[in-house]
Amino acid sequence: MLVVRDDFSAFEGFTVLTVGKFDGLHVGHQALTELVKARAEALGAKAGLVTFDPHPAAVLRPQQAPPLITPLPDKLRLLETWGLDVVAILTFDRRVARMRAVEFLRLLDRGLRPRELVVGHDFRFGHRREGDVELLRAWATERDIAVHVVPPVVVDGKRVSGSHIRTLIAEGRVEEAARFLGRPPSVSGHVIEGDRRGRQLGVPTANIVPARGQVVPANGVYVTLVEWDGLPHPAVTNVGVRPTVDGSRLQIESHLLAWEGNLYNTRITVHFLHRLREERAFPSVAELVRQIERDVGAAREWFALHGSDLPGVIGTAEEQARDYRP
Repeated sequence: MLVVRDDFSAFEGFTVLTVGKFDGLHVGHQALTELVKARAEALGAKAGLVTFDPHPAAVLRPQQAPPLITPLPDKLRLLETWGLDVVAILTFDRRVARMRAVEFLRLLDRGLRPRELVVGHDFRFGHRREGDVELLRAWATERDIAVHVVPPVVVDGKRVSGSHIRTLIAEGRVEEAARFLGRPPSVSGHVIEGDRRGRQLGVPTANIVPARGQVVPANGVYVTLVEWDGLPHPAVTNVGVRPTVDGSRLQIESHLLAWEGNLYNTRITVHFLHRLREERAFPSVAELVRQIERDVGAAREWFALHGSDLPGVIGTAEEQARDYRP
């Protein structure tokens, strides 16, 4: 997948394009990209996507900017797995914010030469969101460019949207969020060296600090998959500040159920599958340890029941029960 930023002259050929913020890369976005790929294959063109960094709201109204579901590095990794040929990133600044709708379309036309455009039903673009589907169709018709408008995608009777997914994640409702995303919500980061308290308690953890401005599941304990080098490992993960041991910084701490080793400075992705409980303070470290043991047992039981249904987790439910028995 070719990634170009601002200067699109490195791209050669013609495209079928979709354009948007694409935070979350949820099932609605997947509907757009699947149509882009199908039309590109039919035309012998490249399947392309145009997005913005930073999120436009971070420039236009930074105090109200929503937390990101997928920071740019995670977005690019996901898009590559989706089979796109080119991703064009436009740095969103005050200059781009002032760009008129037709000027923006000319920018795409000069650099990426779209044969067709695929957009959502509520697509808006240009200065003060002046451009809409009607304007896009009029501009494209003059240039013999086809426009495909994809209707909203509905899950569980509700239209898929980034704002709803952010709410679900922030409330710890990760299984519901997964139905809208098409995959479990996740957080990535480099493993940092902590105070080694988990190792002292007999439950060593791989700790990451979430990126600033990213939505994180509500504080609590979760069944998770921890992925690095493309391989997922069953885990139990705490999100929070560790009140029992006077913690103060938000961390994501994952205890891998069937792996031992050193992951310091490794970039990992924590996929949140199921919430076990809220984070809470315990009257003593001994009681905390007993609860951690219960959490580990509950996570193992969950994998024994559900592990064979998870993509990338090898083994039947019976094998999971054997390998991750409490």
